[in-house]
Amino acid sequence: MARTPRAPGRAAPPPEVMTISDLAEYLQVSKSSLYKLVQQGKVPGQKVGKHWRFHKDVVDSWLKHGSVTGVGS
Repeated sequence: MARTPRAPGRAAPPPEVMTISDLAEYLQVSKSSLYKLVQQGKVPGQKVGKHWRFHKDVVDSWLKHGSVTGVGS
């Protein structure tokens, strides 16, 4: 499927499932800071093999409510 060209200067919307790099860009923090927060259990995410993945809906809810309760890590 071909991608629709975006207007110059417009960032692509974040994917539904984000990587560390995607989430760091979305939250506007460094990857190293994000890794620390994830390892401390302060950011909701799931480890898939050796890689962290983050569901956008869960992250948005966490940002709104400030809770990681009930989120698997």
